[in-house]
Amino acid sequence: MFGIYLKRELGRRKKAALVIALGLALGIALVITVNSVSAGMTQAQDKVLQSLYGLGTDMTVTKARTAPTANSSGGPRFEFDAKGEDDDDTEQSSDRVSTQGGQVLKAALVTQVADQKGVAAAVGALTLNVTKVDGSFTQGKAQSSSGTSGNSGQGGGPGGGSGGSTAAPQVQGGGASFDVNSYAVAGVDVTNQDLGPLASSKISSGVTFTSAQANAKVAVVSKSYAKENSYKVGSTLTISSTKYKIIGIATPDSSDSTTDVYLPLKQAQTLGDAASQVTTIYVKATDSQQIDTVKATIQKNISGTTVTTSADLAETVSGSLSTASNLATSVGKWLSIAVLIAAFLVAALLTSSAVSRRVREFGTLKALGWPSRRVTRQVVGESMVNGLLGGALGIGLGLAAAYTVTAISPKLTAELGSTGGGGGMGGGPGGGGPGQQSASNTMEIALSAPVSVTTIALAVGLAVAGGLIAGAMGGWRASRMRPADALRSVS
Repeated sequence: MFGIYLKRELGRRKKAALVIALGLALGIALVITVNSVSAGMTQAQDKVLQSLYGLGTDMTVTKARTAPTANSSGGPRFEFDAKGEDDDDTEQSSDRVSTQGGQVLKAALVTQVADQKGVAAAVGALTLNVTKVDGSFTQGKAQSSSGTSGNSGQGGGPGGGSGGSTAAPQVQGGGASFDVNSYAVAGVDVTNQDLGPLASSKISSGVTFTSAQANAKVAVVSKSYAKENSYKVGSTLTISSTKYKIIGIATPDSSDSTTDVYLPLKQAQTLGDAASQVTTIYVKATDSQQIDTVKATIQKNISGTTVTTSADLAETVSGSLSTASNLATSVGKWLSIAVLIAAFLVAALLTSSAVSRRVREFGTLKALGWPSRRVTRQVVGESMVNGLLGGALGIGLGLAAAYTVTAISPKLTAELGSTGGGGGMGGGPGGGGPGQQSASNTMEIALSAPVSVTTIALAVGLAVAGGLIAGAMGGWRASRMRPADALRSVS
């Protein structure tokens, strides 16, 4: 009897049922859209952090930055052999290799960090800036000074040589013409490549390092740097007169790499005159839920270091990605709540209004012996069907909106600047690691809008809740009717 009466009543009131269902559908669709876009923002941010931090890295340890001294150099300086007045111009080349930011740690600290409670693994890496000057100099002594020390991820980012910083030479009594290019070199612990700078890239050509190549003169270069300089597997790369055989080409998993050249750690230490030193220690915690505790432990037990987690790095993300994320999580959340409240209220009012127009019907049913609870159950049943219909429509609209966002894939920019700890966060692997670079690093990320099972379950729950609220309002109104109300409505 319940099902038959329910079907007949819904069939008689198709327009009213559709209006209530559409109101709920719009609210539910908005919730799905906001949740899916927010999830897309989170994924985009994770891609940025992953490309900078390396796979499996929960935090990094770097040396606490110190204020520059008054005698600190403004940049690397180069000296070349000058020619006499009658000498022809001669092409010359010079490399300046320096550790990123000059902030180094003793390699022995890697073991000390690994021994801390809550640390599953720790590896050290050394990030170098290589500033290369090519040019010709005549008539007197020529000396050049680049404007910057070459920043990996900026001057030494993807593309390598073309991204280097340049500056006019300082020439004494002669002329000069030269190019200044800089690129980033990362020294990798070849015994544990699952953690560290190379972890966020895959070898697309050739092979990666083996544990036997801890001090071998071999190199892996990024795909963009190899393309820019026409390198391939088997080519020779020369840094400060040392030749390295390229054994592999690395392609970043998620975005452009900020490292151009990867070398075995010992080779990088030799190049940078930094024996038994590292610039960054990459740390993996035993439990991702205890990262803050592990951070506090390391800071307490190892003084003079800066510990940076992915959460710290995430706080520095700005640009359109950050703006869109803030809108989705703040404005979007409150807009969804407001629309849902309005949808529930409208559904309840329309259901109550529809019940009021059915005074004769419900009064007659009560006169025939229907108890109030049976009338209430009938109204709630109708409202539940309307709610489920609205949920189905809302899920359909929400999925369509999420699919549209994914299909369009709007581009968002992510910039990483400095943190309150006094160090820059823009470097990451190849950029000196968190805390090593003050200049920002900009990346472009395509936005998607994934819809999870949890979001669908939330939509179904909202549909049921909407139906129950509307049914409760309508049922309360119907329960208060008396058989005499039906007689008065006839008269």
